[in-house]
Amino acid sequence: MRFPAKSRCDHDRGCGTLVAKMNEKEMVRLSKRMSNWLRHNPEAIGLTMDEAGWVLVDDLLAQSAAHGRPISREQLEQVVAENNKRRFEFDDSAALIRARQGHSVPVELGYEPAEPPEVLYHGTAHRSLEAIRRDGLLPMARHAVHLSPDTETAEKVGSRHGKPAVLAVAAARMHADGHAFFVTGNGVWLTDAVPAGYLSDVPLVR
Repeated sequence: MRFPAKSRCDHDRGCGTLVAKMNEKEMVRLSKRMSNWLRHNPEAIGLTMDEAGWVLVDDLLAQSAAHGRPISREQLEQVVAENNKRRFEFDDSAALIRARQGHSVPVELGYEPAEPPEVLYHGTAHRSLEAIRRDGLLPMARHAVHLSPDTETAEKVGSRHGKPAVLAVAAARMHADGHAFFVTGNGVWLTDAVPAGYLSDVPLVR
């Protein structure tokens, strides 16, 4: 979703401050800050989140400024539109914003059940493989287990945690066995857990 660019900051109405387009480094920094507020720690800046994870855009702008981390509406729109992981979304009115997935606070995101492809993939750190082979994939501190549609994306996810490893998930078989799947607006598949019997290793080309 894209919105008209603005030339002036509106985190403090009428401030008139000119706002430059963020570079990649600045956008990553803001994205990480927003991930904390919208996934894990809304109370850090006094945000009120509804049961589906939405917060008022006006509240986010006001509270971030009040806590010494001002964001302009233009910067917010840039992160939503251009973040390469597409972590955030506005509602249809653009009055609300939320993270698409990855919450550690209790939420009901409202995604409809979806039929998954034959195979999905999960990226993790190589050091975690022994526990995963024993216990399966668990959401741990997150709301759900996250799965990727391809090995390239899964490997990138795994590389964030160290030496990457990729596991194939027999998603169609899981679905046939009664496990529910959901897919977010940025193409991440979610499920409550993946028992070890549905997992297999994916060799990575070095």
